[in-house]
Amino acid sequence: MILRCILLAMTLVSAGTVQAIVLEGVGHGTIVHGDLESARADARQAALRDLALQYEARVSTRDTMENGVVTESHMQVAASARARNARVVDEYRSGNLLRVTVRAEMSEGQGSRCGVGAAAGLRKRVAITGFPVLYPDQARIGRIDDAGEVLPQQLQDRLRAGNELQVFGATTTRMFDDLLNAPTVQQGDNRLTNVLQLARELGAQFVVTGVIRDLGVADPSAWGTSVLDRVQRGIGAVDQNRRFVVDLMIFDGFSGSPVFQQQFSATAEWDAGPGASDGFGSSGFQHTAYGQAVNGVLDQMVREVSGALACQPFMTRVTRVDGHTVTLASGATAGLRPGDELHLYRSARYFDSLGGTPELRDAKLSVTLNNVHPDFSNGRMPTIGTQVNIQRDDIAIVW
Repeated sequence: MILRCILLAMTLVSAGTVQAIVLEGVGHGTIVHGDLESARADARQAALRDLALQYEARVSTRDTMENGVVTESHMQVAASARARNARVVDEYRSGNLLRVTVRAEMSEGQGSRCGVGAAAGLRKRVAITGFPVLYPDQARIGRIDDAGEVLPQQLQDRLRAGNELQVFGATTTRMFDDLLNAPTVQQGDNRLTNVLQLARELGAQFVVTGVIRDLGVADPSAWGTSVLDRVQRGIGAVDQNRRFVVDLMIFDGFSGSPVFQQQFSATAEWDAGPGASDGFGSSGFQHTAYGQAVNGVLDQMVREVSGALACQPFMTRVTRVDGHTVTLASGATAGLRPGDELHLYRSARYFDSLGGTPELRDAKLSVTLNNVHPDFSNGRMPTIGTQVNIQRDDIAIVW
């Protein structure tokens, strides 16, 4: 008790910068038929609940009265807190009763809104592919035919700068064969695109892709090379506006299913002089009114991608199972730490649709990490993997 008070006092001093308090919680589990692992898991969960209640608890009461007399009274206790770097610091067994003490960094939880659950502190892996141009001839004016690669590169750089996601570039990869109907055309194996293959190769949870639908100028005749054409452009007698329309899609890398789709557009004056623009990302392009409008659309795309992925759970593949030990394909670079707990789901496919979307089934088990490396981690689950058929390519999830 004295140690707990000392830790609480020390962390409160630095709460303004760290925004976390180190606490200890105690939980108990009953050993049934000699199953120590299950009892340890139950005790750990109870200790985490104790930590949450210590850090932040809300008590609500509701009384029912009839003729001035209380006929029913209901009290509810709820906690909203996040535990990180949780680890067992003491374990004591007395007969069939197991007592576990867990120490963790506690910080404020904010309910169930997107981006504030346990997954909010983890960096999901995202692959950015190319955004092919639907009508390449439109890119001749200004020589911006590299837009299909430069646009996703700029999107990738901005998402990386936010440091909320692990971003992998695949901007030379094209997701769709039929750009006009993308992403609605299916391949022969019932998958919309080759999203699953790319996601597996890059170890990505999500694939961000798209199509540039329109780069056209409002009046193609305004861009002639004659003296009259130049004079008309100079005095503003012709329409020099240019359109920018892009479809952005986000696919789940484990199932291939679309999780987000939106069209972005802008129209602005293409006021680049002859030879001033030499590519979609060139300095000359950026200094045009059109380039600045495109820059604003990119900012909007970054916000929408970040917001959409914040509402998704963190998912990673199981790469190996050996008895009680489970190895995962994500580690410290994703934000995982020793003591973190991930729920296990079995990934099932059926013989009549092997190329279709896998079905995830809750295994009713979790893995608690004890070793975390940069790109992988491993931990223990309470049951031997062969008993519940947890195996390679199953999924671990943090909500």
